[in-house]
Amino acid sequence: MSEWEWPEELDALVAAADSHRLLMENDYVRVLETLIPSGVKVPVHTHRWPSVQYILSWSDFVRRGADGNVLFDTRGKDWAMTGKAVWSEPLVPHSVENVGGAELRVILVEQKKG
Repeated sequence: MSEWEWPEELDALVAAADSHRLLMENDYVRVLETLIPSGVKVPVHTHRWPSVQYILSWSDFVRRGADGNVLFDTRGKDWAMTGKAVWSEPLVPHSVENVGGAELRVILVEQKKG
């Protein structure tokens, strides 16, 4: 992996601490719980490592870049994601807004080393 260019202050556990909780960490993985209640917008933050994301509860959301432009919007998609696991590459500075009517809750297993 190339050098990470964003400051540690943007790490999810620092910049978005109200919605991210550290469950476990060692030299190989970092496990986070993300919890975003309906109507909440999470501040701009990053996820430095690729991850497997296991969705415990689903709600529609909008992901925006640091500049506010929409990167991803789940509204209008026929997705039933609760109980599914998905892969994510590292996420550069972004915010997430829960625009659905339910809580969005995800376990992230970030892969720090191959």
